[in-house]
Amino acid sequence: MRFITWATSPWGQSVPIHIAWGLIWVAVIAGLFFMIVHSLYLIVVKPPKRFAERKVEACEGIPERVPRHSLAARLFHWIMAASMFTLLFTAFLPKVGIQFNWVLYHWLAGCVLTVSILYHVVHASFFLDFWSIWPDKTDLRDAMNRVRRFFGKEARSPSKFAKYPLENKLYHGAIMLTGLAVIVTGLFMMKRVQTGIFTRNPYLFSDMTWGLMYVLHGLAGVGLIALVMVHVYMGIRPEKLPITKSMIFGWMSRDVYLEEHDTGRWAVKAPATKAKEGYAAGDGD
Repeated sequence: MRFITWATSPWGQSVPIHIAWGLIWVAVIAGLFFMIVHSLYLIVVKPPKRFAERKVEACEGIPERVPRHSLAARLFHWIMAASMFTLLFTAFLPKVGIQFNWVLYHWLAGCVLTVSILYHVVHASFFLDFWSIWPDKTDLRDAMNRVRRFFGKEARSPSKFAKYPLENKLYHGAIMLTGLAVIVTGLFMMKRVQTGIFTRNPYLFSDMTWGLMYVLHGLAGVGLIALVMVHVYMGIRPEKLPITKSMIFGWMSRDVYLEEHDTGRWAVKAPATKAKEGYAAGDGD
């Protein structure tokens, strides 16, 4: 299968115009393949417990409901998710035979996604712990130890997680790169349609440049299909439900926090006063 569709310009130049739409099914199959392999691994291989048995830890100063995500962070997440799903549905449903007037909804969702990402960059940079979502030396060391243990070699027991496990951090990097590719190319592509935001100018770039931009936009788009499938799958797995619930309610239980997370790598501030529900409001991402 050819991955890029080519056409001949009025000047006889061979230029790319978009990706081969069969890549949609490649992305879907890749997402399904990951789900199946991961599920079979957890069922058949039965990996050892990630951490050594937890010692009794002092709970003094740790609220029953540990704050994890602020309301602003949760609103960003769900607005971004809604715009992302709208973009994927409006982009690819017409390519598999479901026809509707999709262009308007597509670029409007793109604008919502762009604004939400710009907000998140400012919010994360100045109001949250910016570096908490990036891998550190402990993450990389623990990843190597997990690989060694998987192959039956001696290795130190991995540390408990910081606020975000390494898998979350790596996923964040992947979704950031694909998302930026979609947003940047999409903003330029809006110059080719009448939106009322930009003055239409289809001659802004050469045919070759436009073609490469459409190809990059399409490749990032089909990549997002697989990434979103994996994200939803991981979000509904039983062992991940506490993290998913925290993105809805803003907190996770003290037991989950102590079991899964390193109190030194993710320190929770003691509440100034005891809240009625046992929940202390605090900063979160």
